[in-house]
Formats: sequence, structure tokens, C-alpha cells
Amino acid sequence: MKRRLVSLASVVAFAPLAFVLTGCGDKATQNLAAGEGPHPDLVPEVHKLLPTVNIAKIIGWQGNQTPTPATGLAVAAFARGLDHPRWLLVLPNGDVLVAETNAPPKPDDSQGIKGIFEKLALKRAGGASPSPNRITLLRDTDGDGVADQRTTLISGLNSPFGMALVGDTLYVADTDALLAFPYKAGETTIADKPRKVTDLPGGPINHHWTKNVIASPDGSKLYVTIGSNSNVDDRGIAAEKDRAMIWEVDPKTGAHTVYAAGIRNPNGMGWASDGKLWTVANERDELGSDLVPDYLTSVQPGGFYGWPWRYWGSHVDKRVKDPAPAYVDDTLTPDYALGAHTASLGLVFSSGQHVSPAFADGVFVGQHGSWNRNPASGYRVIFVPFAHGKPTGAKPIDVLTGFLAPDGQETHGRPVGVAIDKGGALLVADDGGNTVWRVTGAPMPAPIRTAMR
Repeated sequence: MKRRLVSLASVVAFAPLAFVLTGCGDKATQNLAAGEGPHPDLVPEVHKLLPTVNIAKIIGWQGNQTPTPATGLAVAAFARGLDHPRWLLVLPNGDVLVAETNAPPKPDDSQGIKGIFEKLALKRAGGASPSPNRITLLRDTDGDGVADQRTTLISGLNSPFGMALVGDTLYVADTDALLAFPYKAGETTIADKPRKVTDLPGGPINHHWTKNVIASPDGSKLYVTIGSNSNVDDRGIAAEKDRAMIWEVDPKTGAHTVYAAGIRNPNGMGWASDGKLWTVANERDELGSDLVPDYLTSVQPGGFYGWPWRYWGSHVDKRVKDPAPAYVDDTLTPDYALGAHTASLGLVFSSGQHVSPAFADGVFVGQHGSWNRNPASGYRVIFVPFAHGKPTGAKPIDVLTGFLAPDGQETHGRPVGVAIDKGGALLVADDGGNTVWRVTGAPMPAPIRTAMR
């Protein structure tokens, strides 16, 4: 009882300080664009006793408020009133699956004074409520771009995130296991118990709890993202066993191999036109507002991307106490930087000119938003132009903004997963605003349509 009283007293004592720190600490010395593209400008590291804490408070969307689409695009709510919608999967018949989910209990994570700050920040950002633990099915029966039917497809999960459909099997990545459910086209509820394909790293720390899954183009293999158990080797390398990597899994036996490693927190994945796997990753924190940029990269089989010893190729992180292995000298440099602390999570390749000709070839990325940068970064959906299976080198294009309030201290929502629906529109899961948005090409004004006839 005495220990609990001390803990509560610590929270009370430090809570005002945590909010004083919001917006304080170091400030960015360069604009966000300097940390974007194939050759980001990496400034010197900033080391402080306490990190910069700059959390935008969730205020939600009022009435018919929406994010701001890029010129030539339109946005509308596909579904409102959801509970932490984080990830999306569009089924062949057009139904949209939404993982309504939040972090599981992690009793051994965020310990000590630093942990108090992290928990307070999580609460302010809307990440402290219990997880709904379900997959919801959304159906647009009349084709008007709004879901008019909503059912719980699967309930009783454990912080589900990624989903993949292969034939008549729906795979769901819980925080601690990869599950397989039988699926029949058109059904709105799955009552069958799942088959466990394999266990996934979880446990009482489970620092990066989200696990994504994608199938190979032929469906013979599954690829699962598993984030690190700390910011940068904080608990020793033993706590990082089987983490900070992408697994290749045999869906029949559950056997897995390491497809790529040294990726601090990979999330979204997708296949490029040339058959290469791509991912977006969250890089490390607490080196200043300008470091380290999150990134989009092709994933080389057997490749190592540096975490925790290196970042952006050859840059050494001197905070790591564990000795570097010999293979650290073979660290690969990511293909494309996405800006520091943007929390880039969602990834989907565009499917031609359905959304707009300007977004015909490239990748849409959902950026959940920063906590460790002043001013804030992310809180938007961007597009990275591609040509011949790789980024052109041009800066990313804003697709959906207006989540963050002008003062940067409040936000209407936080975009996460992105997907292309059956009609070619872009869907965006907003877990802060509890909405799935649908982005399409803007209709031409009536006078222009008349003149073109």
C-alpha cells in the first residue's frame, strides 16, 4: 500500500510539470522538409535530462467538420462514431474492415519518473483508454460513399492491428499472436474460434505493441512487423529478442524466419509494382526535435537497418550500451526520409488515377503525429511520388491536413491506417477523431461540366 501511495504522490507532484513541459525543451532548428526525401539534412544531436514533450490534446471533430484535402480532392466521412479505428482492410466485395483497438496493459513499461511523463503524454494524446478489441465491418450498400451498415465481425481480441485475407482465411495480428479465422465472402460476423498461427512477442513491457501482417502476392507467405521493446536499447538487448524486425511466416506451420532486422518500429507494408516489399518505420526519439527522421524504405531480404546501434546508415547512436555486432557495418540506408517524429504508420500504394492523376504512382502515408518535436510534426496524410518502382526524389505532397489546430496544442484527430477502397478512393483511419475518412477527386463545378458537354 505504501508503494502505491508513493507512486500516486509522484504522479500528482509531476503532473503539473509535465504540462509545463508541453511545448518546452529544445526547438527545431530547421523546417520539417529538411528531414524529408532521399538525402535528409541530419543536424547535430541534442541531449537533455528530460526530453522535449509537445503533445497535442485530442479535441475531436464537431458537427460536419472535416480535415482539409489537397487542391483537386474532396473528403467526407465514410464512418463516424467509431472507437479508436487504427487499421483498415478492404475486402474483394468492397466491405471495409476496421481494427478498433488500443494499447494492451503493459505493467512493466514506462517505469520511473520518465515513465510518469510518458503515461501522462499517452493520456493527453488519447491513447490511455481501454482497447475495444474488435474488428468492425463497414458496408456501403447504396454506393454513396458512406457506410450505412456496421457490424462486429470479430470480438474478444487482444489489441488487434493488422489484417490480411488469403483465399477463405482472414489473418489478424493481435499484439501477442497471429490468428487465422475462416471467412466466407459477404458474411458480417465470424463466430468460429481462430487457429493460432504463431505467437508474437508481447509480454509485460510490449513497448511497441502494434503488429501488422501482409501476405505475399501469391499468398504463400505472411510478413509481420514487430517493433522494438524500448526507444533505444533502454532495457538491454535481451529484452529485444525477436523484435525490431519483420518476420516471414509460413501460414501453414507457423514457422518464421527473420526477413529484415534493425527496424525500430515498422508498421505499414505494401508491394511495389516490381514485387519488392516496402515499409514505413518510426525511428528513435530524444535526440532533439530535428532527429531522427522516420522513413519509407524497400525491404531487402536479410537486410539490417541499424537499430539500435546506427541510424540513417552510418550515424552511430552513442547511447547504446550493448556492443555492436559485426554485421552493423552492413547497415542499409533507408530509401526516403519522412521527417523527424512524424510517427509515420500507414502505407498504401496508389492504384492508378482513381483518386486523382496527380496521385497515380506512389505511396500514401498516414502520419499519426509527434510528441517529441517542437513544433509538432505529422498529423497529416502525405503522398510520396514514385516512378519505376521507387521514389522520384521529390518532396512529399500533402493530401489531408487540418487535423492539428493552428496553435499546435490541440488536434481534431490523428491519421493512422490508409487503404484504397473498391472504387479507388483513399480511406484514412483517424483514431483520434474516431472516424474513417474517404478522399476522392473533387467534382467539377456545374458551369465547367456544362461547358465541356
